Amino acid sequence: MIVVETIKSLKQELEKYNSKNVGFVPTMGALHDGHISLVKRSVEENDVTVVSVFVNPTQFNDKADLERYPRTEEADKKLLEAAGCDIVFMPQVEEMYPEEDTRVFNFGSIETVMEGKYRPGHFNGVAQIVSKLFYAVEPTRSYFGEKDFQQVAIIRDMVKQLNIPVEIIACPIIREESGLARSSRNELLSAEERKKAALISQVLSKSVNFAKDMSVEEVKNWVNDQFKSDDTFKMDYYDIVDGNSLQSVSSWDESDYIVGCIAIYCGKIRLIDNIHY
Repeated sequence: MIVVETIKSLKQELEKYNSKNVGFVPTMGALHDGHISLVKRSVEENDVTVVSVFVNPTQFNDKADLERYPRTEEADKKLLEAAGCDIVFMPQVEEMYPEEDTRVFNFGSIETVMEGKYRPGHFNGVAQIVSKLFYAVEPTRSYFGEKDFQQVAIIRDMVKQLNIPVEIIACPIIREESGLARSSRNELLSAEERKKAALISQVLSKSVNFAKDMSVEEVKNWVNDQFKSDDTFKMDYYDIVDGNSLQSVSSWDESDYIVGCIAIYCGKIRLIDNIHY
């Protein structure tokens, strides 16, 4: 496994593979089983796999959140080597942003809801860095986890807008034994908070059963109510949306692809998850 820090050296390494299929997994490091499942799938489906490890400052609208984001570079390298990764790209901020990226993307209604509403500028930052990484790696396929459900929709839209020839592959959420969706942010939870955070996936799973007998509004109210008795939790949103448009639905027959999406604080740590109805 080769570790490179510049776009020039990344391209030099990729040239050695002589235009073979390239799989790419962009990450912000602090890797866990969810990331590694993406890497393993890329290794299976491509001739060469590149993983980027870069904590992108332009997608954080909260500087404190950026500063406390976990960084575990040496452990990340070991995990990636064991997973069969060929090239790790670990650039510095100056490499990716030699000058300010002033591009402003317009994703229409898919960026004004949920994460877009609560984290203004977040998806513009995501589009800036992922497009830069796609131009650097020129992958055949790129792999993303479905935990970041809205992000996958944004990236698919960005690829269309910029006409980047890459196949975007969304992979299932990987969960801890408790059901908690794997996330680098889980490492920032205390032991007690981590135990409590399992409630998120438990509530989402139960809500699927209630959907047979309850209206969309009743299910939303029920989910919100489950977190009100414990002040460890603070809800940003729980919405039930059309999986393609990301717009709220008001009845179950409005779409044949309905997803419940949640963002909730457990202590100071913001966690997201989703479930298909």
